[in-house]
Amino acid sequence: MTQDERRIYLIRALLAENARYQGMEIPTDVQQQKRLLRALFNVRMPRPVSQEFLTVQDAYLQEATRQKGITDIVDLAPVQDGIYLWQGDITTLRCGAIVNAANSQMLGCFCPNHGCIDNAIHTYAGVQLRAACAELMERQGHEEETGRAKITPAFDLPCEYVIHTVGPIVGHWLTARDKALLASSYRSCLELAERNNIRSVAFCCISTGEFHFPNDKAAEIAVHTVKEYKEQTHSQIEVIFNVFKDIDLQIYRNLLR
Repeated sequence: MTQDERRIYLIRALLAENARYQGMEIPTDVQQQKRLLRALFNVRMPRPVSQEFLTVQDAYLQEATRQKGITDIVDLAPVQDGIYLWQGDITTLRCGAIVNAANSQMLGCFCPNHGCIDNAIHTYAGVQLRAACAELMERQGHEEETGRAKITPAFDLPCEYVIHTVGPIVGHWLTARDKALLASSYRSCLELAERNNIRSVAFCCISTGEFHFPNDKAAEIAVHTVKEYKEQTHSQIEVIFNVFKDIDLQIYRNLLR
């Protein structure tokens, strides 16, 4: 199958799962097809799927990521001992684990084509990721607590694992509790990585953006918590601070130089 043929196959298979989509026409424009496929991935509930679907999906998503360009941690230069700063798409990063800024349901973003990192990670990992998260949450029996973390395989992403953490949602003003919970998210991810013998972890900017944590304060907590953890535990884990926006890149540069 070509990449175009895989995309059409996946769209048809996902449309066929829901009677509401019967008769929906598939766009001829490639970019519109990609948006439709992503939207169908986003809204799909965790449910069984055929091995044929997974085979086609895995080939499609892995090729899509390859075309975007994969960055390997071994090709990055540390800015400090065991600490890296990298600007780019975290779904294209090859390392031990990437951190997902999840919500308390831990099932990924259901909003079609939303720009959050939760949406991107679940999109390019494949439908297996939502199914794995649903299984974790069913066993747990309640929503994930803020400041805690869970781990899953990364499936079609180039990293090995995804660590999902729920950061605090900031209200009208930033509180001491918000700061403590954000620090807890970073520590929980590091501890979980160590327990799973993961040698490198890439952190996104947890709780910024949709959760309204001020970018500069979040970065200060991130850097302080990671350094404190490494000093207190003598951990050799390598940490990548992944940023997407230029403003975050400058904030972290100032903190790490």
